[in-house]
Amino acid sequence: MNKQPIRGLEPGALTEEQIGEYLAAHPEFFERHPGSLARLQLPHQRGSAAISLVERQVLVLREKHAALEQKLHELIENGRANDAITDRVHRLTRRLLRARDLASTVAALEASLREDFGASRWVLLLTNPGIAGLSPHLGPQLRAVPKGSPELRIFESFFESARPRSGQIRDTQRDYLFGADGVQVGSTVLIPLGERASLGLLAIASHDTERYLPTMSTDFLVRIGEIVTEAITARSA
Repeated sequence: MNKQPIRGLEPGALTEEQIGEYLAAHPEFFERHPGSLARLQLPHQRGSAAISLVERQVLVLREKHAALEQKLHELIENGRANDAITDRVHRLTRRLLRARDLASTVAALEASLREDFGASRWVLLLTNPGIAGLSPHLGPQLRAVPKGSPELRIFESFFESARPRSGQIRDTQRDYLFGADGVQVGSTVLIPLGERASLGLLAIASHDTERYLPTMSTDFLVRIGEIVTEAITARSA
């Protein structure tokens, strides 16, 4: 039996960390000592039976492979979801481009929100005086409320942040936006319109509590807000 000292390590007591570092730095150790490799026995992760080092390595590699497959599956699903959202935003943009006036713009927005984005209810709350004056002629989904009105205080933090929100909203906000039908709202998206929400907001609601989750990406909601803002501003000039 070879009694030569381990190269690179001082004789005497060795810590587990030192042994591990040595083996990592000298992978040829088991080539020089094949008998030691054959005698190594490790407990099986799913039972008490012992397995060889090679078998344990195979198990570790299989687990890593399974984890990588799961990660790849998640990336593919996320990519498909993003592609679907991109297609919906593209269809919304095309509908709004075909609109000739503010009334047809609102009609195009209505169709897209219901058909492509699963909206059960929606409200366009306009705070810009120049545009808000047209809203009484464009249906119940449009509401004109002058900026600074006391009734808008329930949206104060939203207007200050000027960032989209999704998920559950406060009961007072829900009831204000959707009235008696608000009790049927499961989840909601609030999208600011205009620079620093200067034009107002777009509220989209669904009966499904899982439709609009707080964890959903808001990047595409920002784009929807920009597209709707441009369409309304251009058609009301």
